[in-house]
Order: sequence, then C-alpha cells, then structure tokens
Amino acid sequence: MSKPDKHNSDSIGDGFDGLQRRKMQNVVVWIADADFVVNIDCLAPRRLLRYLLSYTRATQLRQEIPMADLRTTYMGIPLANPIIVGASSLSRRVDTIQQLEDAGAGALVIKSLFEEQVLAEGDAFQERMTQYDNQFAEAVSMFPRMEHGGPKAHLYWVERTRSAVKMPLFASLNCINRETWVSYARQLADTGVDGLELNFYSPPLDATVTAGDIEAREIETLAEVCDAVKVPVAVKLHPHYTSLMNVAARFHEVGAKGLVLFNRLFQPDIDVDREEKMAQVQLTHPHDSLVPLRWTALLSQRVQADILASTGIDSGRDVAKMLLAGATAVQVVSTLYRNSPKHIGVMLAELSAWMDARGYKTLADCRGKLARPKLSDAWSFERGQYVKALIGFD
Repeated sequence: MSKPDKHNSDSIGDGFDGLQRRKMQNVVVWIADADFVVNIDCLAPRRLLRYLLSYTRATQLRQEIPMADLRTTYMGIPLANPIIVGASSLSRRVDTIQQLEDAGAGALVIKSLFEEQVLAEGDAFQERMTQYDNQFAEAVSMFPRMEHGGPKAHLYWVERTRSAVKMPLFASLNCINRETWVSYARQLADTGVDGLELNFYSPPLDATVTAGDIEAREIETLAEVCDAVKVPVAVKLHPHYTSLMNVAARFHEVGAKGLVLFNRLFQPDIDVDREEKMAQVQLTHPHDSLVPLRWTALLSQRVQADILASTGIDSGRDVAKMLLAGATAVQVVSTLYRNSPKHIGVMLAELSAWMDARGYKTLADCRGKLARPKLSDAWSFERGQYVKALIGFD
C-alpha cells in the first residue's frame, strides 16, 4: 500500500479506509500499513490524541477482522473458519459454549457421552434406591418403580445446546459394547447435531487378542454406526495402531468422512511421596503437535477422508502448519484452558495475518502445500527426518 500524496490535504474516504490520512488545521496524521508518522507544525494535543486513539482502534479492527477467506468445509459441513473446539469440560456447559461461539469458533465437539459413565451412574442409582429395601420391605410396594434414565440426561443437554447456538456441533461418543455404539449414535444423531465423532480406545489387555482382532471389531462397529445414522461420522484415532495407514484407509472405506489426529489418551502417574496412583490432566504444548503433523501430511495424500489435526495447536501459526501439511481443519482444547475462549480470535487474526503476508486468499491456496512430495525432499514425512537426525546430513 502506497502513501497518499502529502500535498493533498483532502481526507480520503470514510470508515477504516478513511483513516489513511486526515488533516485538521495544524495536525497531519499519516497512517500506512507498516508505519505511523505524525507531522506537527503547531502542537494540538487534544486533536492529536483523538487521532492516536482512532489509529489504535483501527489497528484493533484490523486484527479483529480477518482479511483472508478462512472458510472451509469439514465432512461436507460448511465452517466459518478451521478452528473446532474439541470435546472437553469447556464444551459441557451451554453458557461456555455460547462464549466459544462468540469468540469465533468455527464449530464445536460436545463433551463425550461415555457408556461406562452411564453404567456407573446407573449402578449407583440402583444401589441408592434399594439400600433400605430389607429394612422397610412392607413399604417398597407403596412407591412407583424408578429406573436410571441412561443417556437421556446427556441427550437432553445436547438438544438444549443445539437450540442455543448456530455454529456446527458434533456429538462425541465412547462406548464399550457394539450394540450400545449403534443405539447411542442413533439417539445422538436425532438431537440435531451436524455430525458424530467416535472415540475408539481398546486397551490390548488380553494377550490372546491380536491387533487385527481389535481393528476388525472397531471397523465393523464403525460400519454399523454409519449405516444407522444419516449424519457424517468421524473417527478420532490414536497413534498406536500397528499400521495406522491401513486402519485409516479401512475406516474411510466403511464410511468415515473424517479422521481426527489424534486422541489424547489418559496416562496414569504415580506420586512417589504418597506412594499412590494419581490422575492428572496434562495440557498439550506446541511440541506435542509433531506426531499429528507428520501423520496429517502422510494421510492427507493417501486417504480421501477429511483430516482434522489435533494436539498441541496453540496459535494461529500452529494452525498454518497443519494446513500446509494438508489438514482440513484443526481441533483445540489446551490453549483455551491456558488462555481463554477469546484466544480463538487471536488465533484467527494470526492465521489471517500469515495468509495475507504470503498472498493466500483462501485456505485451499496453502492446504497441503508441504505434504506433496518433491524430488528434492521425497522422504520429508517418511524416513528422511529420522535418517537426518541420526547421521546429520544437510
């Protein structure tokens, strides 16, 4: 952007564009993209202060209003931008979800429905309802039979959330029985969510069960869920499959429209002072994004499903990394705990500024740019980095 003619004292336009140059009596204010110069022939403090405040506000507006087109499509669902809030305690309250929408989230994954939690709550409810049966047996028949509602409370809450916000919503599901996967998925789909995210996690605790057995069970379950619902289904993978490329391709073949890389699995710890097991949530950091970055690049070139990169995405520049690797969108949680929901706006501004600086008009202009192999760098996401680290070649 060039400066206007310094000899022309007329104001230029109105609104943001009109802030490029203004002249009032003895104060001339110049505003350009990268510099701010004030020429003062005769000091006019109040007028100068107004201009300084106007410039500050213009700068804020420029940070708040993305210049690049950040729209994308995930599993066929249009998103205003590629930042999706992942399932967490942040996405379990309607008021917090509204704050995340106001902050600019492109979409949100509602806190997961866990079959084990429903079963545990059902057992506890039944225990409370029957704990005095032996003491007052004659009075038991006087009261109506009551049963635990199963997933109904969660489903009601999802429906309330759907009616409270306009951004796309995805329901998250984690079960242990195949029949429950299908039943709960169908009920969640009926709440009006835009899609489902299945969290498969099968700890190999039985030495007689092979990796193939676990993978086949998950693939069959996914196929049944996809047949049972009309909304698109994504699978949140973990990085510990024997052949991740093969499993991802087979998930897509049976109906998965999206692949989330990766599920952050619970890792127990030990307190050596108290000699007790402990559970502590560890927030991710940017260096944790390197594994999903690598697999995003590998899978985006080999599997037709949309790739949703997750783990360690803390800033707009981290989003840019995943886009260059081929991600359709990203999923964030830890950075919102560390900062606040408003940090989404900061990330969008950083991403937009990065795109503007490089001339990218849309996300498609940069998506996958560094995932495509080149002859000079054919191993970059395969064995090249490993070999280079060992033998140190340039």
